[in-house]
Amino acid sequence: MHYHKKLLQLFILFYGVLLYAQSYKQDTLRGEFTYLLKAKFDTRTDNKHEELFSLQIGDNRAFFASATSLKGDSVMATSGTSTKNADGSITLGWKKGVVIPKTNLSFTIIQSNENIQYFRLVGMSLLTYKELVIKNWKLINESKVINTINCKKAEVTFKGRNWIAWYSPEIPLPYGPYKFSGLPGLIIKITDDKGDFDFELVKSLSASKLKGKLITIRKSRYNEAIETTQQKLKQALRNADANATAVLASYGTTIIQGQEIIRQRQKEREENKKYENPLELEKD
Repeated sequence: MHYHKKLLQLFILFYGVLLYAQSYKQDTLRGEFTYLLKAKFDTRTDNKHEELFSLQIGDNRAFFASATSLKGDSVMATSGTSTKNADGSITLGWKKGVVIPKTNLSFTIIQSNENIQYFRLVGMSLLTYKELVIKNWKLINESKVINTINCKKAEVTFKGRNWIAWYSPEIPLPYGPYKFSGLPGLIIKITDDKGDFDFELVKSLSASKLKGKLITIRKSRYNEAIETTQQKLKQALRNADANATAVLASYGTTIIQGQEIIRQRQKEREENKKYENPLELEKD
């Protein structure tokens, strides 16, 4: 039990340092847009998960992350506490009553002209992988007004799904939600042809409010990450989940009970896997 207490303290200390690290001079904010994602991640239901995402555009790159996870960063940065114990050790935690916003979509994506880079904290390690910018867009001679914005149509097949995008040449920024970029204008809306996933622009910061502002994404979300592949990152996430289950099981009153907890969690994961509907269908 003492070992697990020390391990927990080390994890909290590491995570705290990661989050509280001072940001170096950030990119100047050239555009800030909020997208609403409606996603059907589970084929057993027609209900869709809804979540807001922030796209912050700098001089030469754009940052995309869940608004919930960014709020969580902010809460943790201002709500940390430290308590000195009788044995001289220090326990880190959060102020009483503080609730940290949580999301399963806690990744960060940086788009540039050269590549798309995906970041995610897995256990105590920040992992990243790179992909090429989408080049196989098909521009369609169709126009549409979305939320008072004049848009043009484009189509692309990406990671096993066919996508229909509406972009605005009037906003000459080659970025968009998630990994979608490379069009001659900001992507206003993009939906897969099955209607399972939909990103739509719902809010933007006016030009007058951009003056003097900087990108607010914390560097701890992308700085000094360990480069890997998408496949290895996914495996690391699975391993981290399995390890967390094993640690929880170790607190059972008997070894047999602990083993039963692990078996039950594995059974649940295998059952849920049958109904997973990921945004990216192709295996890498």
